[in-house]
Amino acid sequence: MNKKNEFNDLAEKIIDDLGGKENIAFFTHCMTRLRFNIKDRAAVKEDEIIQLAGVIGAQWSGEQYQVIIGQNVGDAYQAIINKTGLSGDKKQSQETEQNEATPTKKKFGIGMIFDAFADCISPLLPVLIGSGMLKIVTLVLSLTNAISTESGTYIILDFAGDAGFYFLPVFVGATAARKFGGNMGLGMMLGAMLIHPNFINALVEGELNFLSIPVYNASYTSTIFPTIIAVFVMSQVEKQVVKYSPVAIRAVLEPLVTLLIMIPLTLCLIAPVGAILGVYFSAAVMWLYDTVGFLGVAILAAAWPFMVLTGMHSAITPYLVQSFATLGYEPIALTAIIIANLNQGAAAAAVAVKSKSAAIKSSAATCAITAITAGVTEPAMFGINLRFKKPMIGATIGSFIGAAIAGLGGAYAYSFAASAGIFAFPIYITDNIQNLLWMVAGCSVGMVVTFVINLFVYTEEITPPAPVANSVDEKVLTTQNA
Repeated sequence: MNKKNEFNDLAEKIIDDLGGKENIAFFTHCMTRLRFNIKDRAAVKEDEIIQLAGVIGAQWSGEQYQVIIGQNVGDAYQAIINKTGLSGDKKQSQETEQNEATPTKKKFGIGMIFDAFADCISPLLPVLIGSGMLKIVTLVLSLTNAISTESGTYIILDFAGDAGFYFLPVFVGATAARKFGGNMGLGMMLGAMLIHPNFINALVEGELNFLSIPVYNASYTSTIFPTIIAVFVMSQVEKQVVKYSPVAIRAVLEPLVTLLIMIPLTLCLIAPVGAILGVYFSAAVMWLYDTVGFLGVAILAAAWPFMVLTGMHSAITPYLVQSFATLGYEPIALTAIIIANLNQGAAAAAVAVKSKSAAIKSSAATCAITAITAGVTEPAMFGINLRFKKPMIGATIGSFIGAAIAGLGGAYAYSFAASAGIFAFPIYITDNIQNLLWMVAGCSVGMVVTFVINLFVYTEEITPPAPVANSVDEKVLTTQNA
């Protein structure tokens, strides 16, 4: 079947499953999806549409039904026009844009916050997956001694894999600006500011302040929370600056005034919040471990993904260094971190098994591999588990149970691990084999619990958008401006 016939058949099936041509008030398309204004919502056969070859997913957005096609959406759009004679005239296009500009209001809550974070991260999933897989390649090359770690090939692959995570604040700055309606360049600049070498060096060398306001000493590489919150605030500030700036000098005032306001806000208040909370949370976990033992490990494992999300995880590093220096081993954090990482992979694996979407299956399986083998959880955590919410809940439960078992058995780490996945097990090898066995038991039980829970709780009642898409502000393309 040639490409033209393929899209003709797809167009015919979509129209039939939407209740026929007569049930479509208007339709258009954006960068990746067909958008239909439907007269009778009950006539839409959602299950059939999702199963069509060539359809990545589908969802309702208010009263509009969106069918996600991907990069070939233009071909599908033209095929529907040819089949039905429908087209988007100027009047209808304005109506559609108006409908999109006034989305259905949602109650504020933790679900909305997770959705906002997921919308900012989903477009970056290819970056996270690519970087994660590169880390696996370098890990395998190192373990097998296939090439020297001093060779140019290894060094290039290594820093290329790191780049996707190191510069994550910059990438997130762009997607967050797109999500919240801010300037994309300014959003990227806020992210870049947090990882600028001069900023990092100034913090290392001593105290730093802005107009006598102290700047908290923390590392923001590979973080997303500080940038997303900063860009959200920036988008609101920017609107006010534009509103009150004279038109003649707005092009200068908008970026300048916005940055002068956001630089101290970001460095002195917004960005440090997660890091400061992390210090207190870490102290609480250590106290809990000293008081009731294994429960501290379990709580840290359950909370670890959320600590990474908010940047709180950086507070663990000083403790790790001190523990190895004074005790010669580390009884809490590494065990919790490794178990939490593996369960992020187990949750993504369950999504891969359960999902009916070929695109989601592929992404989830890849994310699971990077988390389990290399301990690189950003793709699984941000791209799959946080995005669909329920897998994150399953991973949290599994991590708590698995870490409780490992903590109860006294599984201690005796060195830093090159990776926080399954290849970290050698750091638990001692004269006492039970140390390793308790760790393996904790990891195994946790992963099984996570996987089984998610097989039951994960559903695709409404298929979410494809990773490459961002439905929040994709501009509508009609026949006039496609």
